Amino acid sequence: MSSAVEITPGSVEARELAVIERALARDGEVAARLVDAHGDTVDVPSELVGVLMAIVQHLKAGHGVTVASLQAELTTVEAAELLNVSRPHLIKLVDGGALPFRMVGTHRRLRLVDVLAYRDRQDAAAREALDELTRQAEDLGLYD
Repeated sequence: MSSAVEITPGSVEARELAVIERALARDGEVAARLVDAHGDTVDVPSELVGVLMAIVQHLKAGHGVTVASLQAELTTVEAAELLNVSRPHLIKLVDGGALPFRMVGTHRRLRLVDVLAYRDRQDAAAREALDELTRQAEDLGLYD
């Protein structure tokens, strides 16, 4: 994934994460201000503070974090890894029109935003199917 920044679990110490989290969440309200070397300050937009809080929370939970532009392009291998499917299966999805792509020479490239949107659609469909199965089991008295 080009132009991505990765933070691995354990690369930031737990006590540092706790300090950062407290600094971002003051009085139950998320707010932050940056101070440069000259003492000049700038307020951090709330959307950016929310992203920083999400990063801190994932790191505290022991998860790695990757920050990438939604316009970043993925190889088929990277897209398959993100979707947790095999590369041949991804190629079938792409060739079947489930995911848009562009050719770079003889290689397919997929936009990260398209792959994430596909993943979200698949997750939603899976949740709906599970909810329906749960309703059917409850109707049959198999699930309380």
